[in-house]
Parts: sequence; C-alpha cells; structure tokens
Amino acid sequence: QVGRRGQFFLWKAAGRTSERQASCDDVVRATGWVFNNEAGHHQTLAEFVRTGDDEVGAYLAVFGLSDTGDDPRHLVEIGSGIGRMTCAFTRRFRHVTACDLDAGFLERCRESVAQFGRPDRLSTVEVGDGRTLPLPADSADIAFSYITMQHCDFEDALALSDEAARIVRPGGRVALNYRRRSGIDVVLLPMGALVRMAFSIPGLGTWLSQQRGAARLGWQTNRMSPDQVLTAIGDRLGQTEVWHNPSVHVDASGAEAKTFEGINASHWWLIGTVR
Repeated sequence: QVGRRGQFFLWKAAGRTSERQASCDDVVRATGWVFNNEAGHHQTLAEFVRTGDDEVGAYLAVFGLSDTGDDPRHLVEIGSGIGRMTCAFTRRFRHVTACDLDAGFLERCRESVAQFGRPDRLSTVEVGDGRTLPLPADSADIAFSYITMQHCDFEDALALSDEAARIVRPGGRVALNYRRRSGIDVVLLPMGALVRMAFSIPGLGTWLSQQRGAARLGWQTNRMSPDQVLTAIGDRLGQTEVWHNPSVHVDASGAEAKTFEGINASHWWLIGTVR
C-alpha cells in the first residue's frame, strides 16, 4: 500500500505547506517548484503564472486546441496544482474545472485565478482517490493534463487517462502528457521508490517533502509508452496523435507521430479525438 500510494504523502505534505503560507507569493516560494522546474525561492505568483500563460498559449496552438473564449466550451484540467496554467485556461474557455488530489492546492488555485484569471469561469474538484474524476460522462470538450501522470502510480495513471476520455463528449479532445522511459531511470525509479517509503515515517516524511532533491526523486513514480496508454484507452479514441521532441524517437504505436521543439525531451503527449 505504501509502495502504491507513497506519492500521496508527498502531495498531501506539500498541500499542508501551502496552507501554512501567509500569501500566494509565499506559496510559490515554498512549493512552486512542485509544479514548475524554473520556479525559484524568489519568484512571485505573477511570475509563476506567467510561465503557465506562455505554455498554455504554445500548447493550445500547436495541438489545435485554441479557443477564443466566446464559445461555451468546457475544459477539465487534471492536476491543476495551485493554478499555474489554470489562470490562462479561464481566460480562454468559458468553463474550467480544475482537478487535484489535494484540497489545499485547490484553495490556492482559486486564489491564483481570482488574481490572474476569470474566477467566474472556474470550478474545482478534489480527486480523493487519485484515480477517479467525480464528473459526468460526456460533460467536457477538452481534458488536459500536464506533468501529472508521471507522478501517479502506473495503474492510477491509466485509470485517469481512461477517465479523461470518459468525461469528454464525442468529438471532444484529450491532451495528456506523459514521461517516457530513458537510461537514467535504472537509477531514478528505484531511488524514487525508496524515498516514497521514507515519506510514511512520522516527521521525516513531511520534512523530506519540502526538500527539493528528495521530493523530485519521490515523484519518479512511473514511465509510460504510447503503446501502454493506447492499449488501455485506444478504443475510446478515434484520431490520435503522439507528439514528442524532435531530438528523440518515440514509437507512436499506430498513432500519427508529430514533433514540437517546445516539448521536454523526456516527455510525450497523446492528443486524441473521443469517439
């Protein structure tokens, strides 16, 4: 149980840390690096959100998901954190549902959107079990997830991928980000498992979750290939595209392979149209 749910200790501990901060700027300085590799100890919330603005604009354009915000479209963000990208989504889509494992992060997400987005367009949903989205089927136009699946247990990530397709209406799109396997994973994945075991030790786990190096090791939970994901949810999808950085080879597993230099070389994206 600890092996499968160990990543929950980290996420919940980081959420509790966010709740103790006096302001959203303090949250970014204390835990912002959870959601963005570039976040530093001196970064403000405005700067943090600006990095999300840039990525949202780029990914929506490249993946053909751009929206003027005038149409009644609904985007579900799986793994919103404290709202780094959510703010931009609320400015582009009429309705945004931000989903996260931790209620503390969702509270901070609402505060971020109140400052830099459209709070009237936002609703939030806590994903208590880390694998089930408590949303109706066929209720969204787009399901979007970035740097979330790699932090989940393998089976939970597949379940969330299936949930993403379930909640999107026929003809809608899923845009899901995953991390591929690489040579360094021979070291990273076992070390990550050891760190996650340490998260369950009273006192030590909370402290470790706030240490950048240890926490990043703890998040090294799984690696997934297009074949694994499409085997699980391919029946729900029609047209599929696998996007990756042009510097690496990723087997597209029958999907159309596409490249974009803005994608991290360790990542790949599944863009699919729901049947």
